[in-house]
Amino acid sequence: MVKRLTKHGNSFALVIDRGVLDILDIDAETPLSVTTDGKCLIVSPIRDARRQKRFRAALEEGNRKYGRMLKRLAD
Repeated sequence: MVKRLTKHGNSFALVIDRGVLDILDIDAETPLSVTTDGKCLIVSPIRDARRQKRFRAALEEGNRKYGRMLKRLAD
């Protein structure tokens, strides 16, 4: 997908297509982190701490239950 910046007052804006917003579960109220690695612009949603904690707990539980099996499948 190739995008161009749009003039917005004294700034420029990057319009994000609805499909991308839907996939990432982003809306106008979602806080975004804008960073760079010196070559690329990185825009990512900031998720709340409770959601991150639940995700990490689920990931640890999955690794605890299925980690050895997944390791054997990977080998």
